[in-house]
Amino acid sequence: MIRIGITGHRHLPTEIDATVAAMIREELRPHGCEMVGVSCLADGADTVFAEAVVDAGAPLEAVVPSRGYREALPQEHHPVYDRLLERAVLVHELGHGASTSEAHMDAGRLLVERCDRLVAVWDGEPARGPGGTADVVAHARALSRPVSVLWPEGARR
Repeated sequence: MIRIGITGHRHLPTEIDATVAAMIREELRPHGCEMVGVSCLADGADTVFAEAVVDAGAPLEAVVPSRGYREALPQEHHPVYDRLLERAVLVHELGHGASTSEAHMDAGRLLVERCDRLVAVWDGEPARGPGGTADVVAHARALSRPVSVLWPEGARR
C-alpha cells in the first residue's frame, strides 16, 4: 500500500478551487483504496486531498501541528476539520502549544517522513513564511521522495 502525503496552499482563489480538486482526485484515482493519505487537514488543498482519500475508501492519517492548531484555522473550517479528524485511523499530535511556523514545519517534516510520495498543490513560488508549501516540497526532495506538483496553468494566488 502506497502512503501519499499532501502539502499545499490555503486560501485558494475560488476560480481555481474546482480545478485543483479535480487535479487531486485524478492524481489519486489510480490508487483507489490501496493508499494511505497523510494530511494536516488545513483548509484548502489539505482538506480536498483528505476528502478524496476518504471518498476512495482509503485510510486517512492526520498530522496535528500543535494543541492550538484547530483554533488557528478559520472558524468556518472547524466542522470539516472535526469530521475529517474523526475519520482518521491514526492521528499524530506534535507537542507544540501554539500554531506557529515552527510547528507547521515540524508537521511538514513528519508528514514527508511518513509518506512514500508527496502531492504538492504549489504555484512554484517561495514560501511566504517558514513551514510553507515550498519548504515542505524542499524537504521531500532532500529525502528523495517523489513529488507531484499540481497547479492550474496560468493560475495565480
